Amino acid sequence: MNLKTTYLGLPLEHPLVASASPLTEKLDGFLRLEDGGASAIVMHSLFEEQVLHEEEALDHYLHYGHESYAEALSYFPRAHEYRLSPERHLDLLARAKERVSVPIIASLNGVSRGGWVEYARLLEEAGADALELNLYYIPTDPALSGAEVEAMYLETIRAVVEEVRIPVAVKVGHAFTAFAHFAKRVEGTGAKGLVLFNRFYQPDIDLERLEYVPTLSLSRPYEALLRLHWIALLYGRVGLELALTGGVHSGREAAKGILAGAQVVMMTSAVLQQGPGHFRTVLEELRAFMEERGYESLEEMRGAMSYQKVAEPAALERANYLKVLGSYRLLP
Repeated sequence: MNLKTTYLGLPLEHPLVASASPLTEKLDGFLRLEDGGASAIVMHSLFEEQVLHEEEALDHYLHYGHESYAEALSYFPRAHEYRLSPERHLDLLARAKERVSVPIIASLNGVSRGGWVEYARLLEEAGADALELNLYYIPTDPALSGAEVEAMYLETIRAVVEEVRIPVAVKVGHAFTAFAHFAKRVEGTGAKGLVLFNRFYQPDIDLERLEYVPTLSLSRPYEALLRLHWIALLYGRVGLELALTGGVHSGREAAKGILAGAQVVMMTSAVLQQGPGHFRTVLEELRAFMEERGYESLEEMRGAMSYQKVAEPAALERANYLKVLGSYRLLP
C-alpha cells in the first residue's frame, strides 16, 4: 500500500502533518513530533505584532486608557505574553532544521502588508521548506466591505509570494460570501496551497469582573465537517493543493479528508491530548480503512467523494440542505 504523498512540492511518507501548536515552541517538541510519526511539521506562528512593534510601544498602545474602559481592552495580550521574539523564532527554526529530517513549514500570522513580510524571506533563509501564511482578521468596521477585505488578503498573499522562493500555502477562516471565487483568486497570486480552516476564537465575558477573558477549547471531530465540505467542493475546481486542519482526531477523519480531496490532513488537538505517538495510531487506522476498501494508494483514493463530477454543485447543496432539515423527527 502506497501512503506517500506530496504537499507544496515536498515529498511526504504519508499525509498526516503536525499543524502549528505549542509543541514547536521548543526544540524538544520538534523531535517528539518527528519520533511520533508526523510526516511534516508546521512551526508555531510568527505573529505580525511581534515583528511590527517594539515591546514597550506595543504594550503602551494596547493598554493606553486601560483603567478608563477596561471592559473593552482587557482581552488584548500584553507584549511579554507573545511566546517568541522574532530573533528567537528564527534561531529555533534553524536549530530544528539541523535536528529533524521531516520538512518544516514556517508560519506567519498577520493580515496587513508591511515590513513584517520581510520576515518571510528570513524564515526561508533560516531553513523553512515552505511557508504557511495564516490570515486571521475579523472585520468589525461596518464601512469595510467584503471586497475590500478580500483585496487586502490578496495583496498580502501576493507580497509574501513575491518575497520568497519556497512554496506558500494560505490558511484562512471560512467566513466568505463566495469562498470558491476567493480560492480561485488566491490561486492567481502564485500561492500553491490552501489550508482549511482557521478556527474562530472568541473571548468570553467574566460577569464578576466585567472583563473579557480568553477561552480556548480543543477541537472535536464534528468540526471536520465544514472543512470536508469545502474541500469536496473545491477539489478539481482550483489548482491549489488542499489541506484539512481542524477536527482530525482519528483515521476516520483522515480517510474522509483524502476522499474529499485533501492532499494532507493536519492534527493538533488530538496530539496535544494523546501525545505525538497518536500520529502512528491514526496512520494505522487510515491504513486499515484503505485495506478494507481495496485502495492501494492515496492517489487512487483522493477526491473519490468530491463534487468534481457534479454538474451543478449549488443545486446539490440545496437538495442536501432540504434533506437535512427533513431528517429530524419529533418523538411521538
